Amino acid sequence: MDGATLAVPLIVLAFLLSRFTRDIVGRSLLAIVLFAAAGAYFGFALLGRDLQIASGFWVLGELAQVIVFSTMALLGLRGSSWWLVAGWALHPLWDFVVHYIGPGRLFAPINYTVPCVSFDWLVAVYIAIAYGLVGGRRLGFREGAI
Repeated sequence: MDGATLAVPLIVLAFLLSRFTRDIVGRSLLAIVLFAAAGAYFGFALLGRDLQIASGFWVLGELAQVIVFSTMALLGLRGSSWWLVAGWALHPLWDFVVHYIGPGRLFAPINYTVPCVSFDWLVAVYIAIAYGLVGGRRLGFREGAI
């Protein structure tokens, strides 16, 4: 299954949570899933280290990217939604450059790295549109619900 198809349930759930609960609930879900997407590569590196495919250097590198993307997620949760957009839009660069064409391909499964590109970009586009960052209108979220 391609990443864009997999992104649709997350987008629908985030939209419904933002529409029918406090806005922060939908953004929290998007921030948590960004953290998990980054954390997956840390897990792959740990498994690769156990299999002697990835070095301790890789584990630290993956931990660093988890910290960077988690920081962006938290900034997007507590501040401007642009941080969430940036995190989701930049994460595919890590997926593709480091884990698809780069040396991380030795331990990161291709069935995770390839779909992540379209998944992440579709979520980034949704956030930009839904939170009024593109087009100037929000997607019908409750007034003052943030």
